[in-house]
Amino acid sequence: MANRTQAVKLDVREACLRKAAEIIATDGVDHLSLREVSRRLEISHQAPYKHFPSREAILAEVIGRAFDDFTQFLKARIEGVPVEEELPVLGMAYLEYAERNSLQYRLMCDTPMPDLERHPGLGEKATAAFDLLLNAVRRARGEELPEQTRAMALFAWSTVHGLASITANGAMPAIGLANESDQNVAVRLVMEQICSGVMKHPLG
Repeated sequence: MANRTQAVKLDVREACLRKAAEIIATDGVDHLSLREVSRRLEISHQAPYKHFPSREAILAEVIGRAFDDFTQFLKARIEGVPVEEELPVLGMAYLEYAERNSLQYRLMCDTPMPDLERHPGLGEKATAAFDLLLNAVRRARGEELPEQTRAMALFAWSTVHGLASITANGAMPAIGLANESDQNVAVRLVMEQICSGVMKHPLG
């Protein structure tokens, strides 16, 4: 009986998380509330509060799962890749993930981050994804001050994020790149410049 009760609790928790993600996908993050989750699941208004103390708590969990999925995706792409190829592979994997998983990408990159002091687990999940890039930058650049390595990793992360946003919102034709072949060439050249900048740019 105890195992069955625990299973029911887990089912309700998972159902709440799935429904929260669905609400965000269809109506936007501003429409997420625990009351709306319970209404759409047709359960008691208090039921979600047994698993999540606030709207922010369930949002942090949904975003955290997106980061988990993103991290595993990147890890799979660079497994067994030579050190000198890690940065370009990570960059292209970032673009691929953003294109194939638009909801998770928006959650990670376009949603205001819940308070990390109240939800430290979320910060750890975000750091795990960033650390894959940070470690690749460290291996590419060699020995230097940690803050310099982190700055270059942030440069790469933010620049690829901008490229992903441009490709995701269909802005390529608006800047004169209507042909898919031209777009692919442009993306490749931009990625080459990002990787070159990370590996060669000195920080004094």
